[in-house]
Amino acid sequence: MSKGVIVIIVLVVIVLFAFMQYVGVRNTLVTKNEAVKAAWSQVDIVLQRRADLIPNLVETVKGYAQQEVTVFGDIAKARSALLSAGSPSEKIAANQQLDGALGRLLLIVENYPQLKSNENFLRLQDELAGTENRIAVERKRYNDTLQDYNTYIQQFPHNIFAGWAGFKPNEAYFTAAEGSRAVPKVNFAPPSATPQPAPAH
Repeated sequence: MSKGVIVIIVLVVIVLFAFMQYVGVRNTLVTKNEAVKAAWSQVDIVLQRRADLIPNLVETVKGYAQQEVTVFGDIAKARSALLSAGSPSEKIAANQQLDGALGRLLLIVENYPQLKSNENFLRLQDELAGTENRIAVERKRYNDTLQDYNTYIQQFPHNIFAGWAGFKPNEAYFTAAEGSRAVPKVNFAPPSATPQPAPAH
């Protein structure tokens, strides 16, 4: 067998090996990318569930605290941004805004004892709490799935084949909002008495 034939055979084997590697990596990337999409769809479902609960919650609070218009406006804007967002990154950003607005709403509730005992409000609050727990679970699952995809796509030689196949790292992670990193202050002191106006002279 001539040297030329041996060289051709070796080149063919190398090309076939590289092709099989490419096919294997591409198939794995497709699987992992679909897993990311599936995990995101579950996040999207629970975010939508929360967005559906918010109008009823806000209307209930408005019945007792109509003057808190700034917070109601912030919630409406954040909810609208979440519902109109297209990409996961946009929805994550809108969700963080909504987290902050809802946090301020629930702080307001502390100033209205009658609202805190309202049956409709308590039911909505329970539903919202359950949804928040579900969001936390699905958000972690999504982040873990996304991390697995990003780790795989950046490893050598996967990164080379990924570039050929058109796959790129996806940085649309859920991250903790700045405010959530601060330890909340809890005040157990009883509210001070409302000062009485001085008698007229």
